[in-house]
Amino acid sequence: MRLRLLGCCLAAAIAVAGCTDDDTGSGDTAGSTGGDASTAPTIAGTDGGATTTEQLGTPAASDVQLVEVVSGLSRPVDLVWRDGDADPYLVQQDGTILRIRDGQVAETVLDVHELIVSEGEQGLLGLAFHPTDALAYVNYTDRDGDTTVAEYGVADDGTLDPASVRTVLQIDQPYANHNGGKIVFGPDGYLYIGMGDGGAADDTDRRALDPSDLLGKMLRIDPAAGDGAPYTIPADNPFVDVAGARPEIWATGLRNPWRFSFDSATGDLWIGDVGQGLWEEIDVAWAEQGGGKGLNFGWSAWEGTHRFNDDQSADGATPPVHEYPHGDDGCSVSGGAVYRGTTISSLRGWYVFADYCSGKVWALHTTIDGTATVIPLLTQGNPSAIVAGPDGELYLLDHNGTVYSFQPA
Repeated sequence: MRLRLLGCCLAAAIAVAGCTDDDTGSGDTAGSTGGDASTAPTIAGTDGGATTTEQLGTPAASDVQLVEVVSGLSRPVDLVWRDGDADPYLVQQDGTILRIRDGQVAETVLDVHELIVSEGEQGLLGLAFHPTDALAYVNYTDRDGDTTVAEYGVADDGTLDPASVRTVLQIDQPYANHNGGKIVFGPDGYLYIGMGDGGAADDTDRRALDPSDLLGKMLRIDPAAGDGAPYTIPADNPFVDVAGARPEIWATGLRNPWRFSFDSATGDLWIGDVGQGLWEEIDVAWAEQGGGKGLNFGWSAWEGTHRFNDDQSADGATPPVHEYPHGDDGCSVSGGAVYRGTTISSLRGWYVFADYCSGKVWALHTTIDGTATVIPLLTQGNPSAIVAGPDGELYLLDHNGTVYSFQPA
């Protein structure tokens, strides 16, 4: 059950991923420091195994343009494909899932607006189709403001059957922001669920590094019911045999992993984790190093590579591969996908992400020696997400109501 967020006005115009809605505009708040460069972790990078042998180009702003796919939408936040179906499914924060065909809304395949609250960062936030079964999973904040992951049967025509709904997972949300919301089936066939730290600001309740709490984590479950439970725990989850820890946890130390994705070529997990008041960050869990199993991404001991809450242990944190300060570049990161398409050859192998506040879009690549190269591409509206289609081509979702495809200029 969420609590009233004192001193904070949550409006739909505020960044969906949640940094500008906090009750502070700075990381220098009670319980945090301004950052100590002498003890900050170093930004590290790696090619994750596959790209070390790949001949990469160097993208430029002149290589890329956005072409409108569909417009007239209501706060789009995700775009998802079902195996064997050429039409993408668009998730609208207001509680509807639409099928898109030939630049038009072909039909509404699910409407859950009566089950949710969709103010500020809340609403219908994620969709994932099961890789082998005729099932779909949605992530939304219910009428009490709590996270619900629910299962629906998928008919042959692609519609989701409301009569088949089954609640898989519910998580209490103490505040109205930092809900995460993205859900994705990973290369291993398990469902990954990005959970924010519960909201307010500064990790108020110190949840992100607490292994007994599901908030501030990346979760990994098998959504199939088993042994009387609504879902099952993969046996190799890192906290399965840790006393007092929640076995659903895959990784800890996240503030609000609003959008995340797997590289279709390497299996690397890329996370755009929304920062507090000073820094935005991109995190990577390299497949060859365990895909994030048991990793601690640092929040709230760190905001990016900058020391934050002094009462949280600074040890063992995996630093971001890239961070950028609040200011001209924005205030709320929107991940993000690695381009594996064929139409923009110079962009192949680069991770493309955006900032909701500034509308800026960048391409990022990391190298084995620990450096990161970031190239500005373009600016567009208020990007809520950048997603990859099954062919590796990329799409930008402008929260103002339009979906664009990345095309060669």
